[in-house]
Amino acid sequence: MQSRNKFFDDAAKVAGSAAGAFAGIRREMETLARQQLERMLASMDLVTRDEFDAVREMAVTARAEQETLLARIADLEKKLEKSAKAPAKTGKTGARKTSGKARERKDAAK
Repeated sequence: MQSRNKFFDDAAKVAGSAAGAFAGIRREMETLARQQLERMLASMDLVTRDEFDAVREMAVTARAEQETLLARIADLEKKLEKSAKAPAKTGKTGARKTSGKARERKDAAK
């Protein structure tokens, strides 16, 4: 019986050593993968969250200003349309202008 216990003890030690070795390999693989990922991200020239938020806010502001300007343009176009449709008021009674010679003839006829 002693030999069996010794065998199981040795097998348990080997299994424990193998588990420790696998855990070490796993940690090493995670470290290598993390380093590779960090290297790839660094080469991608990505922006930080703060920079992204600042640019996004600028875009939202610009969009709001654009919509305001579009509304103003639409109003101005409506006013221009209305003024183009309305008859032109000159302030005169509609009398035709006569040339100097026509006036002379008219005065001579009197």
